[in-house]
Amino acid sequence: MEKIQLRQIASAVGTVCPADCEISQVVTDTSQVVPGSLFVAIKGERFDGHDFIPKAVENGAAAILAERDAAVSVPVLKVDSTRTALLELAAWYRRLFHTFVVGVTGSVGKTSTKDMICAVLDCKGKTLKTQGNLNNGIGLPKTLFRLDSSYQNAVVEMGMSHKGEISALTKAAQPSVGVITNIGVSHIENLGSQENILLAKLEIIEGMSANAPLILNGDDPLLADVCNRIDRDILYYGIDSAGADVRASEISQLDDRTEFNIRYYGKTVSAMIPVIGRHNVYNALAAFAVGLTAGMSSQDIVTGLRNYQPSAMRQNIVRQNGMTIMIDCYNASPDSMRAAINVLADLKASRRIAVLGDMLELGTRAPEMHYEVGKYAAAKGIDAVFGYGPHTRNLLEGASAGGCPRTRHFDSKEELSTFLKDFLRDGDAVLYKASRGMAMEEVVHKVHDISAAH
Repeated sequence: MEKIQLRQIASAVGTVCPADCEISQVVTDTSQVVPGSLFVAIKGERFDGHDFIPKAVENGAAAILAERDAAVSVPVLKVDSTRTALLELAAWYRRLFHTFVVGVTGSVGKTSTKDMICAVLDCKGKTLKTQGNLNNGIGLPKTLFRLDSSYQNAVVEMGMSHKGEISALTKAAQPSVGVITNIGVSHIENLGSQENILLAKLEIIEGMSANAPLILNGDDPLLADVCNRIDRDILYYGIDSAGADVRASEISQLDDRTEFNIRYYGKTVSAMIPVIGRHNVYNALAAFAVGLTAGMSSQDIVTGLRNYQPSAMRQNIVRQNGMTIMIDCYNASPDSMRAAINVLADLKASRRIAVLGDMLELGTRAPEMHYEVGKYAAAKGIDAVFGYGPHTRNLLEGASAGGCPRTRHFDSKEELSTFLKDFLRDGDAVLYKASRGMAMEEVVHKVHDISAAH
């Protein structure tokens, strides 16, 4: 972060500055406070940052942003909502720079797409990207505060679970280009329908200028119709859509990479990504489209795609003791489960085994959706499906109904880990996947003695 004055911050969030000082960092966690920090007191479900204001000052905070007065020795900026003020400050700070900012949202594939876009833009200039899961109203500002004049580009991931959240995030990030990967069923518990999910994702344009383009997956039936609903430049990518502006063809999956051709505006270029799976081809096409809007040459873009490396716990494929281990423990939805099962089904192995945990935030449709994923695994020829978590009982029921040769439910990770140590053997390919809250990586570590972040 570049240094700013407290009076500038006060002006940005619409409050009075009792005394000026220099701020070199904005934090919400007292453990990250260093001299020169502005500590923002956030009230959460399980904690209240206001209770930690004295600790922040003790650690060297230069000033405090809070919703109530605090008897401390440093200036306190008082606002009605620190969450709102944090986004307002991030928006003001982002406007200090002429950075090419890409906003990425969607139901599935946001992080992998973000990482591929970053790999591409890195070939053009220094690129900032969202770290980990910092894609909400607290995390996105933290990403923007990492900007400084050395960055030419930034790739900002935007997550949501309710209507209005993307709107707030995009108004802070002010993307130069927006990307929507797909419209699935994640968070349908809160939003009620895929149409409502689409409308929530389309909020991304609310922070974009009128001439900023939108990049959409043309193979997604809901996104394919967006061009008829909004007046904006739209660049479509896809595999099946004949009308896509950027389209993949001649896709060839090898042991550890995928090769394909990209056809765009009457031209063709050969591309390779060091991961497998059709879903990753979509991510690469989105990144290619971003590269085009950034004015990059096709050769520079495909060079960036070759440099891509997946984030921790996202389709990391490890070969150990004669086994192929696919670690995909970061998150799970019906769409991403099917994508991972597709990859598992295509792996060369004597047995293909899926170790799956619950998919969360599916509401009343959870039993049905888990059952369908189980049936899908059986249809793809998976040899064994093992489940951990209450919802996977429905998943295993679907797998059994679909004809999967072997299924079993486990009530604890310890029981599952002990079983797998004895069951797995040389020549197996095994997938580990579940929603983040299930912490399936703990099983990976116990069974294989490797980190899920490998």
